[in-house]
Amino acid sequence: MAYQAGGQWSVPRPVPDTLEAQEAQAYLQDYAALLESVTFPSVVLDHRWDVVLANAAFRTLFNGVGPHPTAMPGDNFLRFVLFHPDAATVLGDHESSWCLPMLAHFAAAVEQHAQDRGLQSIRRDIAQDPIMDAAYRHGLPHWIRTVGPEAGRHDGAVRPLVHPDPRWGATHCRVVGETPDTLRDMGYHRMTLVLREVGRPSDPARRTRRPRRATASHLSVVPSPER
Repeated sequence: MAYQAGGQWSVPRPVPDTLEAQEAQAYLQDYAALLESVTFPSVVLDHRWDVVLANAAFRTLFNGVGPHPTAMPGDNFLRFVLFHPDAATVLGDHESSWCLPMLAHFAAAVEQHAQDRGLQSIRRDIAQDPIMDAAYRHGLPHWIRTVGPEAGRHDGAVRPLVHPDPRWGATHCRVVGETPDTLRDMGYHRMTLVLREVGRPSDPARRTRRPRRATASHLSVVPSPER
């Protein structure tokens, strides 16, 4: 696991025991302390979207999701968005605001790391779901052509979510990417979800909580395959 439960600081994943690796591990330990001081959900991810570090606010946001063998938000955020049946109960407008942008990032990662086994595993799981596979191969290119390549950017995007704390409830977050050079050199990136006050005039209309999906994934952004 990339972090410990019970409000503990994130625990960096172990690295080989070399002087350079020891320095990197020490940096990650200090960065974990910094991450924990942030009041908004914040997470450090690698190129596969495996969770390297996550703060308590991130864990709290997804505290109500049920167990899943491969798609827990504290293990791999991409898998959670695409495959966890509870994802839509936390991530508002799940398909258009979260799934499609994540699929766009996944496609870029596969192009850059074509031989990566972790990414290949995710691609196989996408292929096993006809709706998800159709969204990836056909719906995603159409969406990018229609909305534009900038639509897949995370940094700066305002997206709806449903926070388990009733003080936030159905609200929106500003996705902020803030990755220092040292993290970037390690192949990591940081994402923070800056929660927005409910009722701000600039926010889109609030969304209500969506029910838990009955299947692992079911995107409606593309038509279901004809039988």
